[in-house]
Amino acid sequence: MGSAVFDIAEVLGARGSTKAKKIRGGGTIFVHARKSEGSGVLRLKLKGEKLKNVEGLFSKSDPFFELSRKVDIAGGQSWDNVYRSEAIHNNLDPEWKEVVIDLGILCGGNLDLPILFSVFDHESSGKHKPMGELEVTVNGLVTTFQRNDALKLKQKGKDTGMIHVLKADVSGVDTIGNQMAGMSISAPVTVQKPATFVAPSAPSTSAPLDKSMFVDYISGGCKLNAIVAIDFTGSNGDPRKPGTLHYMNPAGRNDYEKAISAIVSILAKYDSDQMFPVYGFGAKYDGVVRHCFPCGNAAEHHGVAGVLEAYKKVFKSGLTMSAPTVFTDVIRTAAQHAEKAQEEAMRKGGQCYSVLLIVTDGAVSDVQATARCLEEASQAPLSVIIVGVGNADFSAMRFLDDLSVPGKRDIAQFVEFNQHSHSSESLASETLNEVPAQLVGYFQSKGIQPLAAIQRSDSTVTLDTNSEEDEIDLNLNIGEDEIVITSGGDDFVDGFNASH
Repeated sequence: MGSAVFDIAEVLGARGSTKAKKIRGGGTIFVHARKSEGSGVLRLKLKGEKLKNVEGLFSKSDPFFELSRKVDIAGGQSWDNVYRSEAIHNNLDPEWKEVVIDLGILCGGNLDLPILFSVFDHESSGKHKPMGELEVTVNGLVTTFQRNDALKLKQKGKDTGMIHVLKADVSGVDTIGNQMAGMSISAPVTVQKPATFVAPSAPSTSAPLDKSMFVDYISGGCKLNAIVAIDFTGSNGDPRKPGTLHYMNPAGRNDYEKAISAIVSILAKYDSDQMFPVYGFGAKYDGVVRHCFPCGNAAEHHGVAGVLEAYKKVFKSGLTMSAPTVFTDVIRTAAQHAEKAQEEAMRKGGQCYSVLLIVTDGAVSDVQATARCLEEASQAPLSVIIVGVGNADFSAMRFLDDLSVPGKRDIAQFVEFNQHSHSSESLASETLNEVPAQLVGYFQSKGIQPLAAIQRSDSTVTLDTNSEEDEIDLNLNIGEDEIVITSGGDDFVDGFNASH
């Protein structure tokens, strides 16, 4: 009838964790994401006895069974089918194959949650005929097996057969608290470093800590706000020359653009307004080195395309690419922005957490000052991701990544771009894998619990829209010691044309 591809991060980040897409030929597919709770598996083997035949006088039914979980969707209770067995042909005493079912899917780890067991007569047309149903729990199935008892099927209040539990074994049951380390907000890769965070010695309020997860905050409407800071120091090289880090390659993106695109595209899925501040550092304006200046013509820019456009426009703003490499100003600016965004969100009954992405070609000039700045910023709802591009010695940057101060959150993550240049998914996964625990660590340290999950009906879900990126050309003049960049003129545009 049709199909649609959904990105799980976009679904989870959407209001009410629900997205919709139209399909060809008419109709709409809605996808809703909910947190996986509980763990373990149920090994189950069932047999029917003297099931009522609904096929007719000259043949027997082909029974199969379904298991459905009771869920709350769009504010109402509903049965959500989670398993369907094979059909046993022409048999009113069917013995189905043993199955292994994830308890997180079947009952959310709650062994006393009602489960609907339904039997149908299989029809090739897809219009399967009901043969009976009953409500049971996982504990009820286990008890029935242990007592060698049977369950009664009913259809419209009348008995329609018996169900014998030949096996019901539960194993691997665990609580949801141990699952947080495995949460990821980016595309998965084969190997993923577990997320960790340093918890503060005591929360700042009397509200108790709980086992809330990243998905609880996102489902409750918490926004992720991305802030981008870009290194414009002279060590990046002449942007007009192929092979330099800021070179605008007409055949593809440079490493700065790749890093920005990979990471911001993930964070953008959790931000409803898609507006991101972009800053530069390490350049001179009017002879003065500035360690935090706005990029582009606006305070914030829309989507990944807007961020890339703001980045390119810097080269037409009359700056001089200089030195040194200083992060402290952009970290403090991001921390102030994060606190303001959270305060505004709370006034509106919401929550907001910010992620600062710093893309740089070298180590910071003062590591200790940067470390102190990160300690100060740990009080803000902020994570700091540093991506090193190029072939510089980044050993000092790893010190910032490993920084751990008792009573302070660990908010920094450093990643070398070259180690993940083969895959944007690998880069995004490595850079973002600590953010979920850092977000939870911040809110829990302040005694701020997740808001109630937002419920949406089908009529309030907005359909997806697409956008395209624009290209922006550059004009530069190069001085002897520093890189001087000016705006205007069309002659340099052809220099970026691969055919010229």
